Amino acid sequence: MSIFFNNLRATEKAPLPFCFNTVLHVAFTAIYGMYLKKISLFNYKNFSEADFDFDHKINCFVGKNGIGKTNVLDAIYHLSYGKSYFNPLAVQNIRHGEEFFVIDGEFHKQDRDEQIVCSLKKGQKKILKRNGKPYEKFSDHIGFIPLVIISPADRDLIIEGSETRRKFIDSVISQLDSQYLQQLIQYQKVIAQRNALLKYFALNHVFETDTLNIYNNQLDKAGHTIYEKRKAFLAEFIPIFNKHHQAITGSEETVQLVYESQLHDGNLRDLLEQSIAKDRMLQYTSTGIHRDDLAFEIDHHSIRKFGSQGQQKSFLIALKLAQFEFVKKQSGENPILLFDDIFDKLDESRVGKIIEMVNNDSFGQLFISDTHPQRTEDIVRSTHQSYRIFNL
Repeated sequence: MSIFFNNLRATEKAPLPFCFNTVLHVAFTAIYGMYLKKISLFNYKNFSEADFDFDHKINCFVGKNGIGKTNVLDAIYHLSYGKSYFNPLAVQNIRHGEEFFVIDGEFHKQDRDEQIVCSLKKGQKKILKRNGKPYEKFSDHIGFIPLVIISPADRDLIIEGSETRRKFIDSVISQLDSQYLQQLIQYQKVIAQRNALLKYFALNHVFETDTLNIYNNQLDKAGHTIYEKRKAFLAEFIPIFNKHHQAITGSEETVQLVYESQLHDGNLRDLLEQSIAKDRMLQYTSTGIHRDDLAFEIDHHSIRKFGSQGQQKSFLIALKLAQFEFVKKQSGENPILLFDDIFDKLDESRVGKIIEMVNNDSFGQLFISDTHPQRTEDIVRSTHQSYRIFNL
């Protein structure tokens, strides 16, 4: 696959719609912060081998659908989270017919270069390295490279089940609180053990209260901490989300993020004891923070059922911009921001109102995928910022 790029600093401002001109122009007023310098891909998705040297400000991938633009963004996401944003089955990210993939990225962070490498060989565990040293636990890496992606795939947050929305909450908190992530992992292990015990009881027609209480105590302790941190996070996050949504829609719509948890009604240990008959029948744990949800509502009705496509888009963009602001505020760094096919998916009116909200803000490094090369060229040239365009 041939890859061509232009590295330009614009001198003329093209007559563009306000929304596209401003979305990038306001993003680059800050001094250099953390940014991705370059990335190399080997057997990753549709790339056999590709190297990209990035600008510290704007980087655009343009070309027809299916050519690999989103795959490059996903590779960058991979280096931040240790996994794909779009495909949870790691082995499916290996190029067809090959046995392994490697993503090799060099970041500049806090006045030093950091090499992050993620690799996977069929039949083996994925490996994540920082400066040549493998992580024993991927969770130790989460938060080192703060990153936010805005993509059409975000609609899964609306149409999928509660697990998808819990993962959103957990991913934001985990970028800023490594202890939270460890507590969450431990909680999930105990849930798996308790579920296995319930299946054992059913299979062998036995019941051991003392053994079950051991797991109940462990779940109560970890679950209470996770619940309190989720509650505290959402108490701070929801006003930020509301501010962004009001700016996008011009305050024309009333929306709600509602944290739903069984722990609102009591401590987890009591709830587990009250549900034991149900759990024995179902052979799994039906009560706990693993059942939490984040309801998306418009005028106190489900936005999935009653929101238009435009209202759903506005809701999701506000959610992700709130994530960006929250992570930036808490980490003290500008997260890398990935815009996947955003110009095709949002009308000018809605994007224009988004910009009103971020007009005094500053972004760090920005990556964009778009199907229209000339549109992208015009947009980035008008910002009078350095940029690089990759024609795939």
